[in-house]
Amino acid sequence: MIDNDSRSRPDPIAYLDHVAAGTAGRDYKQQVLELMDLHRGQTVLDLGCGPGTDLAAMATAVAPAGQVIGVDRDPLMVAEARARLAGRPSVEIRSGDVHALPLDDGSVDRARTDRVLQHVADPTRVLAELRRVARPGARIVMAEPDWEGLLIDSPQPAMSRGLVRFLTTEIIRNPAIGRGLARLCREAGLVVRSVITAAPVFRDFTTADHLFGLRRNVARAIDAGYLTQDAEEWIDDLSSQPFLASALLFLVVAEIPG
Repeated sequence: MIDNDSRSRPDPIAYLDHVAAGTAGRDYKQQVLELMDLHRGQTVLDLGCGPGTDLAAMATAVAPAGQVIGVDRDPLMVAEARARLAGRPSVEIRSGDVHALPLDDGSVDRARTDRVLQHVADPTRVLAELRRVARPGARIVMAEPDWEGLLIDSPQPAMSRGLVRFLTTEIIRNPAIGRGLARLCREAGLVVRSVITAAPVFRDFTTADHLFGLRRNVARAIDAGYLTQDAEEWIDDLSSQPFLASALLFLVVAEIPG
């Protein structure tokens, strides 16, 4: 999610569900699941689990003796995840800060983050926590965006550049986390096994507007001086003409030295 302004932000649970239900969301989430290489009996951590969107799939992969632990600091997300996973005794939802995980040292075999590190106060500390709670040889899979990789086709490229500049300066806490994640993992003492990218293409303006908050962020960029008033006409034109946008997501697979 890229908009932390409660006055204009869509319902966060509905937003996350919408992302997961779209073609782009399903594709990269399935790719993350495959990269985790889950096996029966493993203990899996979903860091920043939100409403529990992906916990059931992980629980199925490690059944019958495995365990899945979801951690989130938002009380609404924790409550929703617990309600959704109430019929899954192998899934536990814990309330906690990703900078100080409520888990014992060396207690998980697999862990993942999904677009979480872009928002945290200290990604380095979160990676140190992941190393602490993971066993030697454990695998961690991280999916994080690089917001300078948000590309919008337009006859007025300066407008899209201004919008991206606003998002990366004013809205996203760690906008370049995707490209820097492999380096941060190495600095945290993790072994980086692979780095791949996903770049979904959106040809429907309504879908892209919902995912990226195009209209509301154009309005905010105008207020903040990153775009001129002409940007209102620009975004209206984009919505009524053939549309194309793409976004860049980095998938990093790292392991704990064993």
